[in-house]
Amino acid sequence: MSERDMPRHASVVVIGAGVTGLSAAWWLARAGVDVVVLDKGVVGWEASGRNGGGASHYQSPLFAEEQRLWPQMDELLGYPTEYRRERIIIQRDPVLLDHYRAVGRMCSAMGYQVEDLDSTQAQAMVPLTDHSCLGGIHLRFGGHANPQRTVQAYAWALQDLGGQILQHCPALSIKTRGGRASAVVTPRGTIACDALVVAAGPQAEALLAPIGIRFPLAAARAEMIVTEPAPLMAIGGVDGNGLYGRQTLRGNLAFGGGPHEWLATDPAGPLARPTSPLVRNLARRVAELFPRAAGLGVIRSWAGIVENTPDGRPILDRPADPGNVTVATMSGVGFGLSPASGHAIRDLVLDGVCSFADISKLGLARFATLEPDWRERRGWALERAA
Repeated sequence: MSERDMPRHASVVVIGAGVTGLSAAWWLARAGVDVVVLDKGVVGWEASGRNGGGASHYQSPLFAEEQRLWPQMDELLGYPTEYRRERIIIQRDPVLLDHYRAVGRMCSAMGYQVEDLDSTQAQAMVPLTDHSCLGGIHLRFGGHANPQRTVQAYAWALQDLGGQILQHCPALSIKTRGGRASAVVTPRGTIACDALVVAAGPQAEALLAPIGIRFPLAAARAEMIVTEPAPLMAIGGVDGNGLYGRQTLRGNLAFGGGPHEWLATDPAGPLARPTSPLVRNLARRVAELFPRAAGLGVIRSWAGIVENTPDGRPILDRPADPGNVTVATMSGVGFGLSPASGHAIRDLVLDGVCSFADISKLGLARFATLEPDWRERRGWALERAA
């Protein structure tokens, strides 16, 4: 990723080169805005480049825009994301099977095509499973993409439009003047700005507190495993057994999902990211989901961090004070919603309101009466990564 000299000013500075920050910057650059993205590491180095790649968030107010945009993203960005349509959810538990069939009915009521699958149909569509699969649902919408490819596509597309990305350049603090954010301080100098977007993942809370924005987050370790290649399935996006993930175009099974380990983080992130016993748990559940692939070896894993809001929903907002700051965290669902969240952030920065959806329930106001000890009340005890 090439970088020019340190700029002294940008119309908009975006803090965070994860998929949400990159998408927002790309949408702003498409509107002709001079934009600079800062990151403490490299693009997509945290959860944005290492996740299940799903793009089927039917419970989000951004869902319709997510579904509209994903089929166009390769053309819009000019680079491949490896997006593939449709998704299957299979289950071995009858209670969970009933739950997801109810989800399917909800999606059908919204106008999206969903088909119930019995065990035989599910095995035909997901040949890596067996008779232990009781059935599932086939989502004729949604899909999945390659997180690494997609992050790179956003970054390259942004640069093609004149946007600048400064890697290994963390935001140390935010300066204000006259009730507005005026500049961002970095180890390489200070960048003045007319508007600011903070999409800094788990570091956002500490960055925003000094300028009067309470941004409640809890950081947690997330893990993914990748197996040796398996025979390619017709539809590679398959969820179930508490797992989310996809089959890559090479055949690898890339899956995650499991209990969080709550962590405290420094400005540079956690002190270490050792693999935890959850890897064994993930491997067992992947083998249960895909019994005909149970003999595959795990060839790599990732232990990184994701940020979580108190209610598990994203925050997309432009607080009244400071008036030129837009804040964003997707609380673990950022990748799939990124085309739509970037569009929403662009609208908040330039127009003050989202043009395509009512995102008021994603605002910070819902946490106005949040207890100071909300983490402890939820049992989200924070431990420093060793």
